[in-house]
Formats: sequence, structure tokens, C-alpha cells
Amino acid sequence: MPQTVRGVIAAAKDAPVRIEQIVVPDPGPGEAVVRVQACGVCHTDLHYRQGGINDEFPFLLGHEAAGVVEAVGPGVDEVAPGDYVILNWRAVCGQCRACRRGRPWYCFATANATQKMTLEDGTELSPALGIGAFADKTLVAAGQCTKVDPAASPAVAGLLGCGVMAGLGAAINTGGVTRGDTVAVIGCGGVGSAAVAGARLAGAAKIIAIDLDPRKLAWAEGLGATDTVDASQVGDVVQAVRDLTGGFGADVVIDAVGRPETWKQAFYARDLAGTVVMVGVPTPEMTVELPLIDVFGRGGSLKSSWYGDCLPSRDFPLLIDLYLQGRLDLDAFVTETISLDQVEPAFDKMHRGEVLRSVVLL
Repeated sequence: MPQTVRGVIAAAKDAPVRIEQIVVPDPGPGEAVVRVQACGVCHTDLHYRQGGINDEFPFLLGHEAAGVVEAVGPGVDEVAPGDYVILNWRAVCGQCRACRRGRPWYCFATANATQKMTLEDGTELSPALGIGAFADKTLVAAGQCTKVDPAASPAVAGLLGCGVMAGLGAAINTGGVTRGDTVAVIGCGGVGSAAVAGARLAGAAKIIAIDLDPRKLAWAEGLGATDTVDASQVGDVVQAVRDLTGGFGADVVIDAVGRPETWKQAFYARDLAGTVVMVGVPTPEMTVELPLIDVFGRGGSLKSSWYGDCLPSRDFPLLIDLYLQGRLDLDAFVTETISLDQVEPAFDKMHRGEVLRSVVLL
């Protein structure tokens, strides 16, 4: 039988979110219903509320979530009722050209649930990133559920579902940071601070955190930054990075902001043959102009990182194990825990840079 539960809805562009009763159908073929235990408040949810993703209102917000599988539909064998899972928004198909070439993190045909959750009047909802987890229960494709060790609390486990994974993966998977590298991270909110943590986990020798906000620099230091650059006080960020790297620049520079000016800083702050990783998401109108000779002459790699180039089935269990071993401090990302009716104030705190993550506990 379909179930009626609470969910946080963005009904119109820039309108405050509200809690509504939503209808979650029984899972169909390839689908699962998950009882959500915790869900992080991410900038992407705010972008949905602001109409920055698309205009398919109303949205059921929330996507950085962990919970327990309650029911599965026909043909589902990867998870079963009772499994403790992290939800992901890139359930790989296994059949597209990227998957067949052994690069499933680039899958071109990721799956979401086929059925729609609705309001009580039958209005179809658009779940954020195909998840919609600011709700007591949600319907997803079974491949969006990744089993992990239940010893990890939902408040920290769910954060791997988006922002923290994006940052960790930008450093480890996309940037290929390894022992002894020098790394600079521009923008030290949730994703950038996770990139700092990823660089530390990979064994980087020097990790330079760059931000305009001293609070964010302090967070980055707590997660492993060896040096900080307050961009509001330094005239030339590129020169500051060079000064901290013997005049050479960093081996890997991660732009966790995604603006033309920060990307150009990353481009010029790297060493010759160094790597630039853009994990911050730009808006469609943004452009970059560079002398082509600089692109040629500096060599190296210019990369973008989608979801930290992660493969959830590989990365989520590994990172949870590292957390349980005390080698990855996921607790540091949880600034506060809140209830479902506090999502709107949490957006304000996030916008003001007061939190790394607010986490809704259900």
C-alpha cells in the first residue's frame, strides 16, 4: 500500500520551503523504499529552491542521506529490507559505453525511480537529484542504495551521498593526489574542506587552504590544512601559493568555488605539468579566456570532477571503514543536527557560511 509521510517541499522559485504530506508508492521493478534516518542540508537543495537547477516545481528536497531499506520491488537483488544504506544520485547502468570501458563513474545512463512520489492531491514531485530525502521515507532506484557498515551513525554516513564525497573524490579520484604532493584548495566550505581531508588522507605533504572567511580556514586547518591563505587579506593568491611552495606552485590545485576568477587562480597557481580540478559548479553564463600559449606551455591536466568521480559501491564502504578506523574525521563536518522543520533556517546559516553541514535527523 502507498504510504503517506512528511516531506520538505519547495513549491515555487525562492518561496520558503514547507512540510507537506507526500505519498510514497510501493516499489516497482528495480525500485526501493528507504526509511530515511538522516539527511544533510546541501547547497544543491538551495539551488533547487532558487530555481537554479530547473523549473520542475514542486521539488521534494534533500539528497545527502542514509537510512534503512524498507521494501524492494521485483528484480532487486543488490539490497534487501533491513539493509543500512547511503543514497547516491549516480546509480550506474553497467551497459553504456563508459561502463563497458571500465569507467562507470562516468556513466551516461544513471537510474532513478520510475514512479513518482506525489502530494496528497496527486501533484507529481521532482525529487532533488532523484532522491528527495527530506522526508520520513523516499522512493529510489535500488542502484541508488549502497550498503555500508551500520556502525557509522546516519548523520555522518549520509554526508558521503554528495558534498563530502565530491570533495574527497576531487582530491583522491580526480586529482590523483598522492604521498608527498603539494595541494592547494580554493574555497573551504563543505566540499573544499572535504578536499582538504582527502588530500591529507592521500598523504599530501603540504595542503594550502584558501578562502575569504577565517571561519572556513579554521575548519580546513582542523581537517588537515598545513597552511592557510586569507584571500581577503592577500593581494595575489597565486603568488601566495607560489611563496608557500618554493616558488613552483602546487602539484594539484582544486577549485571548490567554480567561478572564472578562482579557476584562473587555480590554473596559474599550479606547478608546471600540475593538475587543476574544478569541483565547484559554475553557472551557464560564466566563461574563461586564457592565452592559448599558456595552456600549451604549462602542460599538465585541466579536469572537472563530477561527484568526485566516485563509484558509490567502491568508495562509500571504503570511506566508512576509514571513518570507523579513526582515519577520516567525518564527525567534523556535522556542525549541527536539526529537525525537519528547521531546513529553511539551515539554508540561511549555510548561505552565511556559519556551518559546514546542518544535518536533519528523522
